[in-house]
Amino acid sequence: MRFTLQNLLAVIERLPPARRYWVAYSGGLDSCVLLHSLAAVRDRLPAERLCAVHVNHGLSPAADEWSEHCLAVCHKLDIPCRILHVDASPGKGESPEAAARNSRYRAIAFLLESTDGLLTAHHQDDQAETVLLQLLRGSGPRGLAAMPRWDLFGAAWRGRPLLDFSRSDLQSYARTGRLEWVEDESNYDTGIERNFLRHEVIPLLRSHWPALERTLSRVATHCAEAANLLDHLAEQDYVTGPEGELNINHLKMLDAARQRNLLRYWIRQSGLPLPDTVHLQRIIDEVLPAAADAEPLINWDGAEIRRYRDRLYVMKPLLPHDSSEIHDWNMAEKLCLVDGAVLQVAPAIGRGIKQALCGAASVTVRFRQGGERCCPAGRARSHKLKKLLQEQGIPPWLRERIPLIYLDDELAAVAGLFVCEPFQARNSEPGLEIRWG
Repeated sequence: MRFTLQNLLAVIERLPPARRYWVAYSGGLDSCVLLHSLAAVRDRLPAERLCAVHVNHGLSPAADEWSEHCLAVCHKLDIPCRILHVDASPGKGESPEAAARNSRYRAIAFLLESTDGLLTAHHQDDQAETVLLQLLRGSGPRGLAAMPRWDLFGAAWRGRPLLDFSRSDLQSYARTGRLEWVEDESNYDTGIERNFLRHEVIPLLRSHWPALERTLSRVATHCAEAANLLDHLAEQDYVTGPEGELNINHLKMLDAARQRNLLRYWIRQSGLPLPDTVHLQRIIDEVLPAAADAEPLINWDGAEIRRYRDRLYVMKPLLPHDSSEIHDWNMAEKLCLVDGAVLQVAPAIGRGIKQALCGAASVTVRFRQGGERCCPAGRARSHKLKKLLQEQGIPPWLRERIPLIYLDDELAAVAGLFVCEPFQARNSEPGLEIRWG
């Protein structure tokens, strides 16, 4: 498709509705074309307002000059522009490019409201590069689907209205319109994977296959359709418990390919990073056949899978926990625990710990050491806390982390589960409910 204002408008009209468009404006040629072309048709846009956002990563000596350039261009076009400054320092195991991208998108996502749409300048050549990168990384259909035309982004959505247009078309528009843009020197660093493909590999491939970018863009479309069909299949196989855990017995009834498909879908629905092929196969080979009383664990960067009884649980890696810690607690205030959880009380009548017992008592928060006993309110006798937690179906890795509330060294309540006799508030007695989360 040739790049024209009319063709751009046709693409924009197929995006979700928005009251305000934010153009991700780096100052480079691609985003410059997107901004100018949208400004030229602003009276015909579905949105009421057109704005720009520029992220200053501080990585280039010219970063502040680029910000000034973007402000000047937006002022000339009468488009409000927001400059965001971010810390793009890479974390452990994170590439500089990924760190810059992640910090940029985090900052922009924080800016957007639910009625906004973010428009980025990714084009057909970018899509082709992404397909090749994903192919070389061994990705499946979802990875090869590359960049969708739009997706959810924070509280809003993100659209890519230039995906049907080539870089050469955008360059022609920029030259014809005598547009001014900035050049990022890092775009020519072939030590970066994408730049190596762009400057060394793709020109060679294009010399033999002139329609390379269009062909790879078509591959992305086919793979997106295949990925959607796989998602529909996973939805049919999806059987979860109340906490989103996966039913192992049902999973075992599926063939290996459907097991892998369902596991990927389930983990993605949890908002956690997907495992690579090796870790995914370990889940099938080691966790599914494990004994019901075993405690297998498979972890990878940013996530881990555990098993309890006939359920699979996926979660962020648990933070270190010292169960020997003892916290003095003034129940009038929140208590923040090391793992990020918060304990607080809410006044109640006939529920929770008797308020009258809390005033003069020394209140401490502890964790299981083994051997604790409690008689939950309403029961005739006490039981070992371990047995009570098993009855409640609490997974083993959480049992050591559940706060235990002590009044004068006597176990009074297990946060989120039950109050022990004789601490339970009765009938019309004022009580304090313990909330943990």
